[in-house]
Parts: sequence; structure tokens; C-alpha cells
Amino acid sequence: MDKLIITAALTGAEVTRAQQPALPITPEEIADAAYACAQAGAAMVHVHARMPDGTPTQDKDMYRQIIAEVKKRCNVIVQVSTGGAVGMTPQERLAPVTLQPEMATLSMGTVNFGDDVFMNPPAEMALFAATMRNHGVKPELEIFDSGMLSTAQRWLQKGLLTGPQHFDFVLGIPGGMAGTPEALLYLRSQLPAGSTWTVAGIGPAQLPLGTLAILLGGHVRVGFEDNVYYRKGELAASNAQLVARIARISRELDRDLATPDEARVLLGLH
Repeated sequence: MDKLIITAALTGAEVTRAQQPALPITPEEIADAAYACAQAGAAMVHVHARMPDGTPTQDKDMYRQIIAEVKKRCNVIVQVSTGGAVGMTPQERLAPVTLQPEMATLSMGTVNFGDDVFMNPPAEMALFAATMRNHGVKPELEIFDSGMLSTAQRWLQKGLLTGPQHFDFVLGIPGGMAGTPEALLYLRSQLPAGSTWTVAGIGPAQLPLGTLAILLGGHVRVGFEDNVYYRKGELAASNAQLVARIARISRELDRDLATPDEARVLLGLH
């Protein structure tokens, strides 16, 4: 098996300090969390920006600060979000891509998202894909249900996406595909040849699906964006604590961890 790439989703757009007091918000806090996660075994960090009051933002300058602060501290891959927060315009969501980060997320469809709807009509998805291509940014294709994977396959056939792709199966969102082993196994069975994949289990699905991904040869995303608990009723102390647990499990299962540079090779970043 390839070495395991651990991604730390540090902040997200929804979680608040009231829910998780250790949530990093400022560029410096996000960068400190990224460094701690790198020390614990993460090769990549998935980044959402926040304003000082905690409000989610896709402000380009805020992302520039975050990326610069992370790079001062460690060599992890910085993957920016183009999901932003529900209700943001496509132009807002795309702003950080123009900074030419190594990777950015590209959601492959619209999904009910709790009480909201995360809108991604085809024309906007095409705009996102073209903007990433023009700026040399590798997409991570976010899959919330099986129809999105079918869409990605059609886009590959049409040439709207090219080359081996990296997928992120986000499982357990209310409105999306369930956070179950059966769901993960089905999605894995439908992947285009040559693809790499990560699973992001939401809430209580994070640990079991992460462990299953280690066994299946996939990669794992953990962090406060997806889950604020270490175990039921016990808040995690930090993003790094969640990274360290997956790293420990992977080593126990004799699967080594990828360094950031090894992850870059596995993902075709250089």
C-alpha cells in the first residue's frame, strides 16, 4: 500500500468556539494548529478562513496570511476550501484559488446540508474546474453522495477533468450519504482507475471510517471541521490529538505515514 496521507481540516465554516473552545480562528492560530498537526503526522491541512469574530470568509488577503503563516512553520500541503460557507457567491468562494495554492476543493454537485442547501450547479462547477486549471491548482473532488461520483466520471469522459483525480468522500452530513462502512465500500468500488481517495467521516463516523480507510489503502481526513469530539461526550483537546490517534492506528496496522513531500508525489503535485 501507499503510505497514508493524513489531512487535518482545522476550522471549517460552521463550528464555533462555543462548541469547541480550542477552535483556531486567526491566521496565527490556524498556522499553529497546522504545525501541531504536522508534528503529529499530518501531511496536508484543509483550510477555511475566519474573520476575527469567527465569521467565515473567503477573503483573499486572509487566506494569503494563513498560507504564509503556515509556510513559516512547516512544509505541509495547504489545501484551500472553495466551499466557503452556505450562501456565498461563486466569485467569493473562488477568491483563494487565485493565490495558486497547491490544492483546492471542488464539490461535484449540490447537496442538502443540514437545514441548508450547498449549491453547486454544473455551470459553477465548470467555472471552478477551469479556474483551478488556469492557476495550476490540483482539485480534490468532494463527494457527498454517489451521484456526485457519477458526475465526476462523466466529466472525466468529457475532458472537463483530466488525469488521475483525488477524491474526498465526505460521509455522514445530514442530507448526504451515510457515514457507514457500506457507503464507503460502494464509493470505493466505483472509483475511476488510477484515482486516489480520502475519507472524511462526520462526527462519530470519523474514527471507524478513518480506520477502514487505512485498511483499504485510502487516506484519512480528521479535524474540527468534521468532528469536535475525541470520544462520545469528550471534546478533543486539539486537531493534533485527532491526527495523532489516526497516526497511531496506522502505525499499529503497519502502514507508514506519508511526509508532505511524499504526499505531493502520491497526489501528482510534482
